[in-house]
Amino acid sequence: MVLGTPLPNPAWPTRLASDRRGTVAVIGALALTTLLGIGALTVDLGRGYSQRIVNQRTADAAAIGAALAYRAAASNEAVLQPTAQDLAIANGLADATVTATVVQDVPASGSRAVKVTISTPVPIAVASAIGFRGSYAVSATAYATLAAAPSMAPPCIVALATSGVGIATSGGATIDVPDCTVAAIADINNQGTRIAAKNIVSGSGNIINNWGTLSATLLRYAGSFSNPSWNSAVPASDKIVNASTAIVDPLAGNANIVAARESIGSSVAPNGIGNPTTPTGADWTIGWSPSANVAAFRRGNSANYVVPAGTYTIGRMTIEGGLNVRFESGSKITIANGLSIGGGSTVVFGDVDLKVNGGFDSGSSGITFGKGSLAIGSGTVAFSGTSSFGDGPVTINSALVLGGGAKLTLGAGAHAFGSLRIDGGSWLKLGAGDLDVRSGIAIGGDSTLAAGAGAFRLGPDGSGRAITLSGSAVLLMGDGSFSANGAIVTEGGSRLVFGRTRNHLINGDLAIAGSVLFAPGRYTIAGSLTNGTGGTTWPYSSPVTGQSYGTTIDGVDVTGFDLAGVNVSFILSGTVNLAGGAKSKLLAASTGTEGGAITDLLIDSLTTGATNWAAGAQNIFTGAVHLPASDITLSGGSTTLSNGQCFMMIARTINASGGAAAGSACTSITGSGGSSSGGDIGLVR
Repeated sequence: MVLGTPLPNPAWPTRLASDRRGTVAVIGALALTTLLGIGALTVDLGRGYSQRIVNQRTADAAAIGAALAYRAAASNEAVLQPTAQDLAIANGLADATVTATVVQDVPASGSRAVKVTISTPVPIAVASAIGFRGSYAVSATAYATLAAAPSMAPPCIVALATSGVGIATSGGATIDVPDCTVAAIADINNQGTRIAAKNIVSGSGNIINNWGTLSATLLRYAGSFSNPSWNSAVPASDKIVNASTAIVDPLAGNANIVAARESIGSSVAPNGIGNPTTPTGADWTIGWSPSANVAAFRRGNSANYVVPAGTYTIGRMTIEGGLNVRFESGSKITIANGLSIGGGSTVVFGDVDLKVNGGFDSGSSGITFGKGSLAIGSGTVAFSGTSSFGDGPVTINSALVLGGGAKLTLGAGAHAFGSLRIDGGSWLKLGAGDLDVRSGIAIGGDSTLAAGAGAFRLGPDGSGRAITLSGSAVLLMGDGSFSANGAIVTEGGSRLVFGRTRNHLINGDLAIAGSVLFAPGRYTIAGSLTNGTGGTTWPYSSPVTGQSYGTTIDGVDVTGFDLAGVNVSFILSGTVNLAGGAKSKLLAASTGTEGGAITDLLIDSLTTGATNWAAGAQNIFTGAVHLPASDITLSGGSTTLSNGQCFMMIARTINASGGAAAGSACTSITGSGGSSSGGDIGLVR
């Protein structure tokens, strides 16, 4: 139909309906129009696809070029945009919109890349004939990896509190762990002098810095980073990452530690002792006017008596003063109602077996006893002067009290006492053999107990103490299993030496105010470990044993310290408190040992009680201090350093103030300290 022609007559629709050739013509015309439109769009879209290929190639080149420029400019982000823009122009895209930035965690967590996006307009050309006008944007993005940022180093300082401040410094406090990570789930607040670490990480909190220094190759936080604009003593911007980090207790669930905790509160009861069997017999009086039953033992009218070998059943034996009495070897003697020796008498028992009930008094000059056995039952027991016993078992089923400068030496063999009290400058020296004490050991000033190798099984006194040392008291123990069913409490100036054994069981607090040597092994304490005011340091030479203690332990110098242990682990129900002036050197085992110490573990406790390392405490610790539920406070002037070795601190919170210092010189004690890095720059997406 052509414009300007007359309208068809009314019969035209009927003819059109019957004329199929007209229908085909109309449909064909419409289809041709559609095909022409699709063809036009296809041509324009094809031009867009071609432009995208050009853009992608240009973006790739610009990303690599910008990354190279960034590295050459010492990580200055200002070079990124102009470099990418210049490369786009050089590739013929003068009208392109170009963006270039550094992005984190691409292509993997902890790595970085330069991201370049190039966008150009593509005008609609052919399709404009069918009504399409304008242009559409074609974009391409490329990522060029930078040298990968080191992966997060293993942690040395870890705070596990989930809210508030996890790690805080103030005053002149410092934390220096240059080869490992300082990590907190919550905030890290540096109001002190310095935190220096491989990484400083707040897993889900903020990092706040004031006037001090944050030194790290990576500073990572989940919330915000606060630092005064004038303070440049922080990592460069490319080393500061805003991202959350999963932080967990690296020793949680450690099988060796879990198993070791099962022994807390355990102890081994002292072997039971009782009164010896002493049948009733006639009394003996050995004196200037002897009873008839001993007169034959007298040598003439002199002060000398010799009792030949035999079996003697005695009621009560009295030896008057000023005599010389000898009991020949091979005798078996029982005394039912006590033995009393007068002052100035010299009494010698050969190799005999002696059983006494009813009390025992050695007299002011003491006695000499050869090999054999001594069993003393009920009654008061007193040794004075100088007494010595040869090898053989000695049991005293009552309190053994030494005073007034008494000196008592017992040879090798089992030794068992109801209780022990040594005072007034006295000493007791025991040869090798087990030591069982039912009701505690108490040692007064200037007095000594020196025990040889053997098993130590100590019960509590009436106040719940297994060992009490007054000022200047000394307790020296040889190697052997150790169990104390009660607290161990010492005063300033005292000295305590533990022997080597797999596991020392202490069912109570270990409260130290003097000095202690911890031989290798594990120390399981149902309570807290406290190092008090100090006052005495190692080494020490004993006039009782003639030996020197505390120069070295397992070849490690411990001179100058009051609390010293090498290849040790402490498993506690309480905590570890260090008072001002304390000097502690405690080293964990670096490898598994037969001594019972857990590799790399120094201290473990699940206590929620506070831990305080007070002003002036000077500590060298190696290994892990694992107090995941405790708040640790390091106050003014205290130092906890590793002396060039590995130290790890895991706590609920850690607060260092007023000049306190903590540090470690290793990568980690719970895993590899290595980091991954890649020096090449290349496209990753």
